[in-house]
Amino acid sequence: MRTRDFAGTPVGAVGLGCMGMSWAYTASERDDEASAALIREALDLGVTFLDTAQRYGAGHNESLVGRALKGRRDEAVVATKTGLDVAPPAPLGIVRDGSPAFVKGSAEDSLRRLGTDVIDLYYLHRVDPDVPLAETWGAMAELVAEGKVRRLGLSEVSVAQAAEAHAIHPVAAVQSELSLWTRDALGVPGGSAATVPGDTAGAGGGAGDVVGWCAANGAAFVPFSPLGRGFLTGTVTSADFEGTDFRSGNPRFQEDALQANMRIVDVVKAVAARHGATPAQVAIAWTLAQGDHVIPIPGTKKQRYLHDNAGAAGLDLTGTDLAELDGIPAAVGERY
Repeated sequence: MRTRDFAGTPVGAVGLGCMGMSWAYTASERDDEASAALIREALDLGVTFLDTAQRYGAGHNESLVGRALKGRRDEAVVATKTGLDVAPPAPLGIVRDGSPAFVKGSAEDSLRRLGTDVIDLYYLHRVDPDVPLAETWGAMAELVAEGKVRRLGLSEVSVAQAAEAHAIHPVAAVQSELSLWTRDALGVPGGSAATVPGDTAGAGGGAGDVVGWCAANGAAFVPFSPLGRGFLTGTVTSADFEGTDFRSGNPRFQEDALQANMRIVDVVKAVAARHGATPAQVAIAWTLAQGDHVIPIPGTKKQRYLHDNAGAAGLDLTGTDLAELDGIPAAVGERY
């Protein structure tokens, strides 16, 4: 696989989001042994940039990644996150906690679950509006000084927040949703900024051109959900969702919105047909085309999709393709 640079380390141009192996999506398809095998197969394919979080399955996902990497830890760049805690009773309920005590405590938990001495990339999952960002980021910087974390990142922030943090300690990566139906991180409206399911403390408003800020400041930009939570593959319908799948309540996946948004998939399919590629590969390749510093992390639990997604690293979209894809209308429905 082609590689991209992350803080001086080459990683596969397409990474792997591990969340769905433990949390948020189809529970009946979860299989820890199969997921661990898939993570190891990802390494064999050159997919070396792995993404997890302590919030995904209340630590389950980190433990899964840790077990999968046993004996192969040095082959992967592992990112995990802090700053979100459980908000019972809802299974997807979330509250923000950017307190230094929570940040440092969850880092120790993550190190233990991942079975590692150091976290390669430690993200602030969401900014806590009740704790100054400088206070949270300062505590995370102390973890770097202690040798427990190599690099720091932010998730779903605005340009102003990224700049504030960067002035205190270098921001190595910003992770935000970016896809052909969610372009907020490019400064293009198309969804509610900085919100998560079950969380009412989102900042709202425009994030600004976060992708451009990363390029200008030497940070990687890491798109999550580059496949629009599966929608951009053209294979997802509302009938596919179990009750525990958070897409069942997602505005964009309600039947009327799904039908309206099929016009997006139609364009993706047309471009894919010209290249003998899949819609998934076109959707991922579009994110890669947003800059050499962009490293998308599509998630999957299935071997065939892992290979499909990895193949996007070798797909070169033409100027005509990109113009056609850039012209896709905004999605119907908010992100969450």
